[in-house]
This record gives sequence, structure tokens and C-alpha cells, in this order.
Amino acid sequence: MRITVVGMGKIGLPLAIQFATKGHTVLGTDINSKTVELINSSMEPFPGEAFLSEKLAEVVSTRALTATLDTTAAVAKSEAVVVVVPLFVDKEGVPDFGWMDNATESVGRGLKPGTLVSYETTLPVGTTRNRFAPLLEKFSGLKAGVDFHLVFSPERVLTGRVFADLRKYPKLVGGIDEASTLRGVQFYESVLDFDERPDLSRPNGVWNLGASEASEFAKLAETTYRDVNIGLANQFARFADSQGIDIYKVIEASNSQPYSHIHLPGIAVGGHCIPIYPQMYLWNDPAATVVRSARAANREMPGYAVQMLKEQLGSLKGQKVAVLGASYRGGVKETAFSGVFDVVDELKSAGAIPLVNDPMYSSEELATLGFDCYQLGEPVDAAIIQANHREYDTLRSADLPGARAILDGRNITSSELRDTIPTRVIGSVSA
Repeated sequence: MRITVVGMGKIGLPLAIQFATKGHTVLGTDINSKTVELINSSMEPFPGEAFLSEKLAEVVSTRALTATLDTTAAVAKSEAVVVVVPLFVDKEGVPDFGWMDNATESVGRGLKPGTLVSYETTLPVGTTRNRFAPLLEKFSGLKAGVDFHLVFSPERVLTGRVFADLRKYPKLVGGIDEASTLRGVQFYESVLDFDERPDLSRPNGVWNLGASEASEFAKLAETTYRDVNIGLANQFARFADSQGIDIYKVIEASNSQPYSHIHLPGIAVGGHCIPIYPQMYLWNDPAATVVRSARAANREMPGYAVQMLKEQLGSLKGQKVAVLGASYRGGVKETAFSGVFDVVDELKSAGAIPLVNDPMYSSEELATLGFDCYQLGEPVDAAIIQANHREYDTLRSADLPGARAILDGRNITSSELRDTIPTRVIGSVSA
């Protein structure tokens, strides 16, 4: 089978490689000429994805994967098309479909009868049927569900471990009609492998969800659940702070009972998924008060963390505060909706001088993000741990000379550090 994957980003490229390793011929398309050039030279265009470099070299060397700028021409040669183009949203989760509409037009202009089109980018419920089906019909002159098949099958992986996650989690498929759904199931069964999961209610593999709306909803539901759960944990943590209780011990005790699955609190919820997809759900369902309240609770956490630090120091005015971690989570070089931005803004509002450190970013890269850089070992008045990079697990007092207080937003500081510099952990009195 010849497959086109539209969008050679942190999800699309690993997907294209996975399809190629299963014996298919894959055309990966992107609008960035540098990305296309790097892929065709067997060079990974972004760092940090496990096994990407060696797998990329293998499939490019055998010409199982070729990158191109011409989506329409690639689609015209393909039996299946998978679209993994970014859907941009604002802070309120309102989608900007510009890039996806452009990609859909390019797909439609090359679409031929019998082709399967699968959207993997997370979408509001109803988008596949009500927005992209008409666009594909407009630019192809074909009829969705009659001349070509159309499904939604959400990506469910985390950057850094995409290949492992593709095997671990069921692949969800829903189409605009029964024939499309069955064609989508057949396609993904031919391009993916799955680990055994005895913990699941049915065998791991490709799961038929019926309608595209159900598949869209499943992705929004699983990510919204996480945001709501974290929001609950954060509210628990704030109450625990007020009562002198260690919330981590409470959560551990609660989760020893099989019906409790409380997540951990933290300084911020970042990334492309958890802070954004609940807003997409709210776009569909504005009456979802639980979801709205949880999102608001999570947005408050950077300000709450800075307030905790202020309580330690008395005043932050003129104080140099090192914010440790620009990434939205540890081990990932990605700042999408990272808590670092709100933490820095809150510090500035309090009169502090925020400086940012991240082991995955150079000083120049941090400056490009709008931050003044901090190097461990430089004098500083206080520190806030924003991302749980492994490098911060072993911080010592010598790394933060002059620091009179630490606010640990991820509960990762060592006992040595806590013994030498007054440290507060959100939701914990043990520090």
C-alpha cells in the first residue's frame, strides 16, 4: 500500500516511519522545506524522540519513506492518507482551522476514488463530518462515504515515547459511515502492532467506535478527565496546605483503594493536550461546569505558587528568582502552554526579577522565548521548580548560592537541598 502522511511533526514523522516499517511505501508531506530536506537526508528534524534516528535512517535508506512538499501529488499516488497537521487554538481553546483547512484543500485536490482519509489531529466533536467532509468533497469533486472513505482516529501518544505508545494503547477508529469505519479498522490493523494488555476489557488492537463523533469524543474525554482530575488534586493540595497536611500521603492512602485514582498536584498543567482539549470540549459543551471549574483551578496554580514563595520571603520586590524549567514537563524540549510563562508573569507582577533555566535549552533559545537566562551556580535570592527535569532531582545548595527559599512545584527536590534551603512543596508540609 502507498500511504501519504500529511504533517511531519513530532507525531506525524514517527507515524510515517511506523507505517514504512510494516512494508508500506510512505510519502511524508510538510510545508517546511528544511524539514523535508532533513528527513530525506536521514536526519531527525527534532530531538528527543526515542529510536527515531535509527528508524528514520533505515526507512529512508530503503526508500520506504520519502518526504515531499507536494501534498496533492503525494495524495494522488496513495491509497490511504493520514492527516496530522497542527490545530492551533488560543488560550480559551477556540480553534483556528487555518492550517488544517489548507492541508485538507491540498488533500482534496489530489484525492482519487477509493482512497481512505484519516484525521488524527484532535478535533471538536463533529468536525470530521461537518467541516472536513464538505471541504474534501469541494476540492475533489468526490462524495464522502461514496467515492472515498473518511474516518477520525485520534493520536494517543506522548512525544518522546511515540513508538512505545503506538503499541501500548488501543487505536480508536470511527467513520462517517459503516464502510468508512471498517476500511479504517482494516488500514490500522495493517500498519500497527500491539502489546498484550490483559488489563483491558477486550484485546488490545484497533477498536471500532462506530461514528467519527464517538472517536472525536473519546480523545476529548480522556484528556479532559486528566485535567479535571489534576484540578481536583490541586484543590486538595491547597486545602492540605491550609491544614498542615501532606497531600502526597493522603493521595497514596486514597489510591490504595481500587476505585480511587487521584492524580498529583503541581504548579502548572502544560503541553499541547491537557490544557487545550478540555477547552475544545467546552467549545462543544459550554454547560460543562465541572470541566470549566477544573480548568480555572489549574490556571490559578502558577499564581498560587508565587504567592507561596512570597510568604516565605516576605516580599519579592527586587528579588532574583530562578525559574527552573521552561519545558511544560520533564525530559521534553517543548514549551507549548508551559507553566513557565505564567510563573514568569506572576513574578514580574510581584516585582521580582525572574530568570529562567532549562537543561534542554541554550541561553540563546531561552532568550528567543523572551526569558533572561539563569545558569546554575549563579547567585540568586530564590528558586521555583517549574518542570520535573531529572537534572533537578540532584540539585544542591551550591547550585543556588544565596537562595533563601525554594518553591518546589513538582515535589522532586532532594532531602539534602531541603535541609539546607527552606523549601515548600505544593500540598506538602514535610519539606
